[in-house]
Amino acid sequence: MMKIKEKLKSKNYEQILHLGRQTLEVEANAIQALRDRLDEQFVNAVETILKIKGRVVVMGMGKSGHIATKIAATLASTGTPAMFVHPAEASHGDLGMITAQDVVLALSNSGETEEITRLLPLIKRLGISLIAITGSTTSTLGREATIFIDSRVEKEACPLNLAPTASTTAQLAIGDAIAVALLDARGFKSEDFAASHPAGALGRKLLTHVSDIMRRDSQVPAVAPSVNMNELLQEMSKKGLGATAIIDDQGRPIGIFTDGDLRRLIEKGVSLKDLSAKEVMKSAPQTIGQNALAVDVVGIMEERSINTLLVVDDSGILRGALNTNDLMRAKVI
Repeated sequence: MMKIKEKLKSKNYEQILHLGRQTLEVEANAIQALRDRLDEQFVNAVETILKIKGRVVVMGMGKSGHIATKIAATLASTGTPAMFVHPAEASHGDLGMITAQDVVLALSNSGETEEITRLLPLIKRLGISLIAITGSTTSTLGREATIFIDSRVEKEACPLNLAPTASTTAQLAIGDAIAVALLDARGFKSEDFAASHPAGALGRKLLTHVSDIMRRDSQVPAVAPSVNMNELLQEMSKKGLGATAIIDDQGRPIGIFTDGDLRRLIEKGVSLKDLSAKEVMKSAPQTIGQNALAVDVVGIMEERSINTLLVVDDSGILRGALNTNDLMRAKVI
C-alpha cells in the first residue's frame, strides 16, 4: 500500500496540486471580475424583488438548474419567498405555478437555453419582470430580459474550457449577493433565520426556551434550610443534578449546594455530620426565568463559572433546574 502511495505521489502529486490550485484561482478571478461589474442592473434586480407580492421563480437547465435550485433555497431561507421551476416542466403545465405577482429569475450562461427561451413569450404575456443572469449580453435571454445581470467569465476552470465550472460559480455568487442584499433590506435577523431553520444548530439556540429542557417537579432537588447533611446528600444523590436548592417555606430558593461545594468542604477537613443545609449553602443563588432562551443559560454559566441554574417563576418560586448536561442533550451547546 505504501509503495502505491509513493508511486502516485511521485508521478501525479504536483499535477493534482497544480490543477486544484489553478481551479481555485480561475474561479476566484471570475468572482472578482463580477464584483467590479456589478452596476445599477443589480440594484434594479434587488429593488424589483422587494416590491413584488409573490415569489421569486428561479429557473435553469442542467448545471445552471442545480445552481438555480440552491439560489431559490437561499432566498427562501433568508426572508424572500422563492421556488425553483424546471423550465422543461414549465412547458408541460408547471408554468401555471407562476402568477402575475411573481418575478422570474432565469439562469443560462449562453442565454440560448432552448427550454428557457421557449418560455419567454409566455412570461412576457404574464406581464411580470424577468431577471436574467447570463454570460451573453447579445443572447436571446439577455435581449428579452427586463433586468440583465452580466455573469460572463473569461474562461472555465475546466482545462478543456468546456465543463461549467467558473460560470456556475459566478451564477451562484450573484445569487448569494442578491440574497444578502435582500436580507439586509428586509431587516432580516438571526431570530428570523432560526424560525426557518428550527432543526439547525442556530434554530435550537434561538428557539429553545428554558422551560423546554429544564428538570421539573419531582426531578428538582430541593431541601429546607434546617435539614442535616445526611438528608441533603441523599436528595442530591437521588435527583442526580449535581446540586440541590435550599428553599424557604414559600418555595423560594435562598441557597444552593453543589458537588463542588462538598468536595471543597472535604478537602478542608470539615466535619459534616453536625452541619445543616443553611450552614453550608451559598446564599442568593443564581436563578433564571422559565421563558428565557436556553442560550442565555449558556452565557450566565460561562460568565459565573457555574454549571447549574435554578429556574423560578415570576413570583420567585422554584419551578425547575438545569445543568450543562441538559443543555448538551438539547444540543444548545
